[in-house]
Amino acid sequence: MATTPTAPMDDLDEGAAARGAVYATLAKAFEYPEESFHSAAADGTLEADLRACLDRTGLDVAIPSLTTGDDYETLAARYNDIFELGYSEYTDRTDGSLEAEGPPVPLYESKYRPDHSWNDVNLDLSRAYSHYGLEIDQDQRDNHDALTYELEFAGYLARREAAVGDDAATARLDFHDRHLGHAAAGVADRLADEPGTDIYGGFGELLEAFVRADRNDLAERLEDRR
Repeated sequence: MATTPTAPMDDLDEGAAARGAVYATLAKAFEYPEESFHSAAADGTLEADLRACLDRTGLDVAIPSLTTGDDYETLAARYNDIFELGYSEYTDRTDGSLEAEGPPVPLYESKYRPDHSWNDVNLDLSRAYSHYGLEIDQDQRDNHDALTYELEFAGYLARREAAVGDDAATARLDFHDRHLGHAAAGVADRLADEPGTDIYGGFGELLEAFVRADRNDLAERLEDRR
C-alpha cells in the first residue's frame, strides 16, 4: 500500500500511530506464518511488544495469551487447518459424490455478510482503497475483502490520522461500520467455536476487542467534536 504521509514528530498523534501498529501486527498474525513470526510468538516477544503498543493506544483492551508451544511446522499446519483447508467427505461412495466445505474460519468479509453480495462488498472496498491511491499487491493478489487487506487499510488510516488529522479518523469509523467490524466479529465468533486454535484463538479475541474498542472510541470522540 501507499506510503503514509509524514509529519513533524512533535505533531504526531502517538495514540493513533500506536493503533496503526496494532493493526499492522494483526494483519501479519492472520497471514500464513513466517518463521520470524513463529519465533516472536514462541519466545514471548510478540505478546510483550503488542502489550506495550496497546498501552499507548489509549484503549482499554485486555490482551489474551499470545504465545505458542508449537514448533514452526506445527503452527503452519494449524494455520492451514483453520484458515485455508476445507474438508470433503463422500456422501455416497457408490457414485463418488462428495460433500465439500470451505475452511472452518474463512478470512474474507463476504463470508460473514449473507445480506450482501460478494461483488458489492468487494467493489465498495476497491473504491475505498482507490480513494487513497492504494492498490492490491499484484504479486500476492487476493480479493479486496481479505481480512489482512482490511486490517492493513485500517492501520493505514490510523497512521494517516496520526500524521494528518481527523479526516482519516472519520474514514476509519465509516470503514469499521461498513466492513471491518463485520469481518472481525465473524472471524472471532468462528474461532471461539473452533477447537485447537492455540495462539489463533487469542488473536481472534484481540481482533474483535480491539476493533470494537477503536470503533467506539472514534464514534465518541468524533461526536464530541460536532
